Amino acid sequence: MEFAVIETGGKQYQVKAGDVIKVEKMPGSFALGDKVTFEKVLLVDNGSDTTIGNPYINGAKVQATFQESGRNKTVTVVRYKQKSRNFKKNGHRQPFMKVKIDSIK
Repeated sequence: MEFAVIETGGKQYQVKAGDVIKVEKMPGSFALGDKVTFEKVLLVDNGSDTTIGNPYINGAKVQATFQESGRNKTVTVVRYKQKSRNFKKNGHRQPFMKVKIDSIK
């Protein structure tokens, strides 16, 4: 089974064709079914040989289809300093994109 390691949004993902992954929101606007290309490919393995980039593989691409965008669950951020009655509480919802991997080239 062929797989690749890609980098997007400061994180690395191991993907193979057919996977649905949740990545950090990418710049631009996308509609359902739009094609997304990941060009920062770090590693490709096709079962018999492995290609490792330095840091990226020239000419390698991973094609994906946009499926959904949204925001994750709320993460509560609390800052507290004892004895000074200093208390701050904030919430944060990180935007995400869901894409389905179509092919590795």
